Amino acid sequence: MAAQGNKQLSVLISSTFAFTICFAIWMMFAVLGIPIKANLGLNETQFGLLAAMPVLTGSLVRVPLGIWTDKYGGRIVFFLLMLSSVVPIYLISYATAYWHFLVLGLFVGLAGGSFSVGTPYVARWFQQERRGLAMGIFGAGNSGSALTKFVAPAIITAFGWQMLPKVYAGAMLATALLFWFFSYTDKTHQVSAGVPFSEQVKVLKDPRVWRYCQIYSVVFGGYVGLALWMTKYYVSAYGFDLKLAALLAACFSLPGGLVRALGGWIADRYGAYKVTWSVMWVCWVCFFLLSYPQTSMIVQTVKGDLNLHLGLSPLMFTGLLFIVGVAMAIGKASVFKFISDDFTHNIGAVS
Repeated sequence: MAAQGNKQLSVLISSTFAFTICFAIWMMFAVLGIPIKANLGLNETQFGLLAAMPVLTGSLVRVPLGIWTDKYGGRIVFFLLMLSSVVPIYLISYATAYWHFLVLGLFVGLAGGSFSVGTPYVARWFQQERRGLAMGIFGAGNSGSALTKFVAPAIITAFGWQMLPKVYAGAMLATALLFWFFSYTDKTHQVSAGVPFSEQVKVLKDPRVWRYCQIYSVVFGGYVGLALWMTKYYVSAYGFDLKLAALLAACFSLPGGLVRALGGWIADRYGAYKVTWSVMWVCWVCFFLLSYPQTSMIVQTVKGDLNLHLGLSPLMFTGLLFIVGVAMAIGKASVFKFISDDFTHNIGAVS
């Protein structure tokens, strides 16, 4: 029992660390894209497309990666996934044309698929009553988005943007090796080889899967979108420099990752339904306040015109997004509590 407990802990720690690094690299264009935009003279649409490339492939590869994890085991799939992204990450340093960055960004997106590998891999090492907490701890690797906002501006300022992909490629290679040496394989966690592909994807016909996808598109899709957008927004809307903009953006990204472990515990204790419902209401209220545009008006009074301005200061804006980040972190954990409860044998394909 002690040996099994040690394996569980080692798998959880190594997987969470690997996912944190993968997520940091997946979000690299949130910061790296700003000097690239300036160098290439990109417009806002081109910048948005550049930032979206890793997200696109990271989303599309999740289904096959989850199925391969069910079939071959999470350890080997996670390891090979990290290795496959090292060279494309490194080559970004030598990209000169816009299309170079777009193509390489697609390959960098492979790192984003690590979530659908690590989630079922970690979940199957723990009993049902502890899976919510375990997956919440693993999901705290989302804080890699904040990590890249702390590290990337410092590297870019000191050595230029070309150094960042080289550092990240080395970090990915080292992480892959560390993960391999400190993780384990359990053959009983794999789906039987006799189960055909069509049988594995049959679960996608279940309406609950699409309901959870819709919720997750808000709590995770919204998190990724905001994490990619906020640094650029602080620079353009408030005129902050790259370091300050990234620091303020981290006020959203960091709790959005770290609180996920707490979200797993809350979902275990109070149930996924109640937690998810509460999260959606908190997000709705905050988004309503954030949606109100900067407004100036002149009110005629008995003493003359009164100039009024309504809008969010940087402090209020950051505070609301901090609340959204915490809510989304808890929501991400509660959605996967749904999945682990309802689809115990198909966690990989569903996630």
